[in-house]
Amino acid sequence: MKLLNQNEAQSCADALLAWFKDAMRPLPWRKSYLPYEVWISEVMLQQTQMERGVRHFLRWMNRFPDVRAVAAAPEEDILYAWEGLGYYRRARFVQAAATAIVERHGGNIPDDEKALAALPGLGPYTVAAILAIAFNKDVLCVDANVERVFSRLLDLDEPPRRKNAARVIYEQAMQMLPRGKARLYNQALMELGALICGKTPRCPECPVRHFCESCRLGIQRERPVPMAKIPTIDVLGAYGVLMKEQHVFLIKRPEQGLWGGLWEFPGMISAAGESPESAVRRVFREKFAVDVDIAGSLGTVRHNYTNHKLVAAFFQVHCSAEAWEHLLTHGEGMALPSADIRNVAMPAHHRKLAARYFEKTGETSRQLSLLGSC
Repeated sequence: MKLLNQNEAQSCADALLAWFKDAMRPLPWRKSYLPYEVWISEVMLQQTQMERGVRHFLRWMNRFPDVRAVAAAPEEDILYAWEGLGYYRRARFVQAAATAIVERHGGNIPDDEKALAALPGLGPYTVAAILAIAFNKDVLCVDANVERVFSRLLDLDEPPRRKNAARVIYEQAMQMLPRGKARLYNQALMELGALICGKTPRCPECPVRHFCESCRLGIQRERPVPMAKIPTIDVLGAYGVLMKEQHVFLIKRPEQGLWGGLWEFPGMISAAGESPESAVRRVFREKFAVDVDIAGSLGTVRHNYTNHKLVAAFFQVHCSAEAWEHLLTHGEGMALPSADIRNVAMPAHHRKLAARYFEKTGETSRQLSLLGSC
């Protein structure tokens, strides 16, 4: 490890900002740095690629142009607008925080660290990002891009999220921070990590390569030191798609837990040694007290979440007219017109199946005829 002295730190920061002036991407929230837009962009970009984040940001702003619109919206609308970003708990926190901002601060996002930290769902990073980027306050926001940049710049020989490494990164980055330019500095670090100092570093194009110890040693590809990998878990899900008279039967997931409050086709994670067809029949029998027949396979959808790899098997199922009436009068599901399925929030693997069979413009009638009715 080699730390930068004060002169080196200042020169490094100057080179970084000069590069950023030309390399800065024209992201929509950078037009005016409105606190609301900065906040939403930071929450959306957690665990999300930039291209997808920008697309969802624009859609969100069109639907919810300010804090009050978020606070006043039905939760269903919030979840639907968030669909495709995953981690739906974030969307609920956004609405809870928006409600608190309206109630406590008259709809204006505060520029005080303590007040921001008191809002639901705003952790240290999000608070720092709002203060630095929206309000240009001299604070530091360290994300994975910044960790990677400093791991290479200083040649840290331990994972950047270890306590000692995190402290070193914070102290060095704060030493480099040019007072009064926190907005540009923080974004420049993130941009450098995203565009130049990525997983495969592009050192010849790097504006701070002359200050980079791991580059000097030729070991930049060995930094950052990775954390121990969490083993992945393979999961098999089984789901039944049940239709009658162009209506599809959906159920709502519990509000708490994974994909809370979203709508899905009835199903479950298959037990060890159980066939997915058997699991589908069992879920209808145990949850709804109805028997269904498996009419055919609708294929599989693969979806990764946290450290799980899910293979979701979907089946067309049929039931009697009496069973259908029982589902609608005694169950917790709903019969949704198949044409409206695009208007409800669903987990990603269910949305993929719905897009395959219910949202194909020009092919809808043919696709639906494949499903038939019970």
